[in-house]
Amino acid sequence: MINDLIYVYCISRTPPRLITGMGYSTVESLMFDDFHVIVKYVSKSEFSEENFKKNLSDIQWAELNARNHIRVISMIMEQSTVIPFKFGTIYHTKASLETFIIDYADSLIESFNHIEGKEEWSIKIYCDRKTLCEQIDELSEEAAALEKQIMESSPGKAFLLGRKKTDLIENEMDRICKNYGQKYYDEFKKLSESTSLNNLLPKAFTGREETMILNTTFLVSKNKVADFISTVETLKKKEGDSGFIIEATGPWPPFSFISIKEKQ
Repeated sequence: MINDLIYVYCISRTPPRLITGMGYSTVESLMFDDFHVIVKYVSKSEFSEENFKKNLSDIQWAELNARNHIRVISMIMEQSTVIPFKFGTIYHTKASLETFIIDYADSLIESFNHIEGKEEWSIKIYCDRKTLCEQIDELSEEAAALEKQIMESSPGKAFLLGRKKTDLIENEMDRICKNYGQKYYDEFKKLSESTSLNNLLPKAFTGREETMILNTTFLVSKNKVADFISTVETLKKKEGDSGFIIEATGPWPPFSFISIKEKQ
């Protein structure tokens, strides 16, 4: 292991139970001060800076190792609060890792205090615009009024108003999606300690036909998780076939709520 690199998964304030047969065969715990750092030794052929960048272009390799990264952290999370490290965090020596821990000790403690007793949950909301369009006259007074005007007009005028309504529908669907997204966000925010808004992802990335209208992570106290999940289920039933789809996943390692700053 002399020439190996140190791959870091996460930090815990309590000693983890690394049980053989649960995927921990190559994972170790190193202790620096009062912190337990969960690591494994990896070869330079895979994880040197140059080789790691090359391997990321191999989708199968990247997916397998990224899933393993989250899996190990999640298993440690079942035992204690952890500060997760991003996929591919490497240190060349124990000394350099120890230096990091010492330099950032105060910030690590602050982060632990912030996330202790809490879980990160992801909420993604999608809209099936085709389904929403079919209900637009029920959801938009402007669209309903214009449709009434079309029905009462001559064929020529109705044709022109129909083109106007096509543009109106697109604008109204954007407005409705924005309002629904804000409504959902407010519902979940009330049950959370902290929130983090993420970029909306295009269809090419999500692999879904529906349009993403909200992408948020919430830091939820464990004693409110049941209410959080219940709210998800209630909103799913309430919206029914409206075209809005709620996707909740968790708990995740609290990547979104960790801020490590060097001691000044």
